[in-house]
Amino acid sequence: MEKIVDSEKFIKRFTEIAQYNDPIDASLYQKYDVKRGLRYADGRGVLVGLTRIGNVVGYEVDSQGNKIAVPGKLIYRGYNVEDIIKDVEKNHAFGYEECVYLLLFGELPTQNQLEDFSQILGNMRNLPPNFTEDMIMKAPSSDIMNKMARGVLASYSYDSDPENRDVANIMRQCMELISRFSTLAAYGYQAKRRYYDGKSMYIHNPLPNLSTAENFLRLIRSDKNYTRLEAEILDLVLVLHAEHGGGNNSSLTVHVVSSADTDTYSAIAAAVGSLKGRRHGGANIRVIEMMDDIKANVKDWSSETEIAEYLRKIARKEAFDHTGLIYGQGHAVYTISDPRAILLRNKAAELAKVKGCEEEFNLYRIIEKLAPEILQEFHGDKKKICTNVDFYSGFVYTMLNIPRELFTPLFAISRIAGWSAHRIEEIVAGGRIYRPAYKNVSEERPYVPIAERLTSEEHKLSSKISEEVTTAGPSD
Repeated sequence: MEKIVDSEKFIKRFTEIAQYNDPIDASLYQKYDVKRGLRYADGRGVLVGLTRIGNVVGYEVDSQGNKIAVPGKLIYRGYNVEDIIKDVEKNHAFGYEECVYLLLFGELPTQNQLEDFSQILGNMRNLPPNFTEDMIMKAPSSDIMNKMARGVLASYSYDSDPENRDVANIMRQCMELISRFSTLAAYGYQAKRRYYDGKSMYIHNPLPNLSTAENFLRLIRSDKNYTRLEAEILDLVLVLHAEHGGGNNSSLTVHVVSSADTDTYSAIAAAVGSLKGRRHGGANIRVIEMMDDIKANVKDWSSETEIAEYLRKIARKEAFDHTGLIYGQGHAVYTISDPRAILLRNKAAELAKVKGCEEEFNLYRIIEKLAPEILQEFHGDKKKICTNVDFYSGFVYTMLNIPRELFTPLFAISRIAGWSAHRIEEIVAGGRIYRPAYKNVSEERPYVPIAERLTSEEHKLSSKISEEVTTAGPSD
């Protein structure tokens, strides 16, 4: 009789063993002074590296080591992003390409340098020959982030010199990825529409003379049309998400993977995987889902009393997803304010007037006002809570008629600039593989020979489960 194992039941049941063996007593983290998530108890990140690329300012530390909350600032290569945006708006220009230049090369470009750089990026937007058919259309994905990660890894096979770690070669690879990310996302979305949603698919060619924001809107729309205001607002979002210091999860991933001396495509694909996470780049979708729930359950969108009552239900885990979280509120670094949220809110107000969404925008403003106070009511946390950029980004994307499955890919289209800068910085200035310590808190056990394990007390559970998932099959 041949023994037949039910693989599905096996995995399900033996998962119980893994879950039984893996939990770690929370008190041990305090006992061994473990910085969980590479953070101190007060939320500050553990210093693990140095960077010249970006800085996120939300507090200052006084001489006694106390955190002092300050208005948030976002700095790219020493320049305040607010100043960059003011100049872009003053000149009625698109700013993302200028930020990419600044992040990669460390200096602001002259007009001629920016034009040359933008032309180079524009000429790189088309994917390699047969890439769209072989790597996107023949293997569509229901999740665009996974499609982008696969596209990045597949790009290795289309590179004539993928393993060369010379900085000039890495720069070339990064510039190609920066330019092509919007095309990868748009084509991945079109394939998803066709094969998963049963809708028409439109494959437009990117135009080299258009900005990243313009090209993206053109590629995802059947008629290829967009307004100047739509492109400017999307460009602003790209500027605001391009970089956020070396400590955010996906940028740290780039540093960690690059420190192992691997290729560019492996490092960037790992970052895409990190950004996909709901605790990182996927957060704005949770905001939109929460707002859908609030709009469905709050009758009067102008009533602070009614809105506050429902927010308290969410905080009490009685409404929405029962986690007690009000999404779009709070940040690991920003305390008094998230400058990205303020800048995006101002543009959202302008777009809401044009799109006829002013009532909904006012609902967002009321929640922004009430949510931090309500969260402090429930948690009594001394840390100041501010609205973060995720609160408004999804709303802006919705007004731009961008599908939700493209929200996180848009984050990647922007952040590839910062990832590339960190990749190059790690190659130039790192030189040492990341190897933090983990303390093993399991006890040593005497080895049990296989013949004796069925009678061993600590193996009774696994033996019982093994019997349940095994049946006798027909003899040969």
